[in-house]
Amino acid sequence: MDLHQLLALALDPCRILEARGIAPDPWQRGLLLSNDRQILLNCSRQSGKSTVVSVLALHTALFTAEALVLLVSPSLRQSTEIFRKVIDAYKALGRPLPARQQTQLRLELANGSRVVCLPGREGTIRSFGGVHLLVLDEAARIPDDLYRSVRPMLAVSQGRLIALSTPFGQRGWFWQEWQSEGPWKKIRIPWQDCPRITPQFIAEETRALGLPWVQQEYECLFTALEGLVYPDFEKALVDDWPEINGRLVGGIDFGWRNPFAAVWGVLDRDDVLWIAGERYLSETPLHEHAAALKKLGEVTWYADPSGRTEIEELRASGLVVRRGDNDIRAGIAAVTARLRTGRLKVRRDACPKLLMEARLYRYPSASERALSGENPVDEHNHALGALRYLLSRLDAHFLARMRKKKPLPEEHAPDKNSASEHLWTRLS
Repeated sequence: MDLHQLLALALDPCRILEARGIAPDPWQRGLLLSNDRQILLNCSRQSGKSTVVSVLALHTALFTAEALVLLVSPSLRQSTEIFRKVIDAYKALGRPLPARQQTQLRLELANGSRVVCLPGREGTIRSFGGVHLLVLDEAARIPDDLYRSVRPMLAVSQGRLIALSTPFGQRGWFWQEWQSEGPWKKIRIPWQDCPRITPQFIAEETRALGLPWVQQEYECLFTALEGLVYPDFEKALVDDWPEINGRLVGGIDFGWRNPFAAVWGVLDRDDVLWIAGERYLSETPLHEHAAALKKLGEVTWYADPSGRTEIEELRASGLVVRRGDNDIRAGIAAVTARLRTGRLKVRRDACPKLLMEARLYRYPSASERALSGENPVDEHNHALGALRYLLSRLDAHFLARMRKKKPLPEEHAPDKNSASEHLWTRLS
C-alpha cells in the first residue's frame, strides 16, 4: 500500500469495508466517520454491527500509535468472533503495518498498537488502563458490575466507548443508558434499515417465534414480556395417538422437594417430537427414578447440566444421559418455535403435570420485574424444564443460530443414533 492509499485509508475508514468486498450501509458510513466519544448501537440481528465496529477497531490501531483497543463480550467465544473480523480486515488490506505479534486473542502492530479480545470477567480485565477504544459486544448481556468496572479504563486516555447489542428486555445498564439523558450518541438500526433482511424472512420469524421475539431481535424494541410463557401449548395436545417410528428421547429436571421431572417421547423422521409420557415425583431416591426410566428402553436422555452427580449416577445405572443446556430464554425460544410450527405434539392423557405447568408458567408482572428481573417466575417449571433440556440438544443448531454461534461440538450436538419404537406401548 503506497502513501497515497494509506492517506486515503486514514481519512476514510469505509475503505476497509470496501477492501473486504462490502459496500457500507449509510448508517455504517456515518458511524465510521463520526467522532462521538460514547456510542450505543441498538441494532437488529445480522445488520452488520459487529462488522462495522471491527473496522473501527482496526482503523484505530492502524492510525493511532500505541493505541490499546479492547474487545469485550460476555464470553471469550463472542469476543474472538469480532476479533476474527478485525483479522480478516487486516488481511484484506494486505497488512499495511507489519504485526509484531498475532495470536487468536491479540494483534500487536509495528506502531505499538494492540487489539486484544477478552471475556466478560471482571478479574480478567481490571488490570487494563489507558484504553483508546473500548468495545462492548452483546452489551445488553454484560452484567452491570462489569460495566462499572471497565468505565474507569477510559478516565485518563479519554478514549471512546462503543456498546453494541440487540435489546435484552427492560433491565441492565444498556437499557438504562438507552433511556437516560447521558452523553451518548444513540443509533437504532431495525431490520428495515438493513437491505439484506427481507420482509419474507421477518414474516417467517414472526410466524415461528412470535411478535415479541421479532420486536426485540429485529425491531430493536426493549419489549417486556408478560402473561403465559407458552400461550399456544394447548395446540400441541393430541388425543388420537398415531403409529410413530423414530428415535427415543427424553429430558430430565432433577429435584427432591421440588419434584424430579422427566418427559419422554419419539422424534419422528419429519422432525416432529411426540411427547408420550412423564414422571413427576417428590422426595423419591434417584435409584428409583433410574429403575423406572430403564423400563422405557433405549432412550437418550438430556438432563439439567448442573446435576453432574445425578447424571453420573444415572449413567452408572445403565442409562444414556447427556447434558442439556440451561439457558432459559434460548430453551423457551426452541419450545415456542416447535409449538408455532406444529413440530411438538403432547399426548394429553399421559402428561397431566406438563399440561398443568404450561397453564401456569408465566412471565413476571411489572412489580415482580423490578425485584427479580424478566425471566419467567421460577414456579411450575419442572416438567417444562425437562422439555427444555431435551429440546436444547434436539434443536442445538436452531439455538446456535439464535445465539449466532458456530455449530456445537460433537459432545453437545444432536444425537444421531436412531431406534424405531412405539414408545407409548411400553408405558402400560
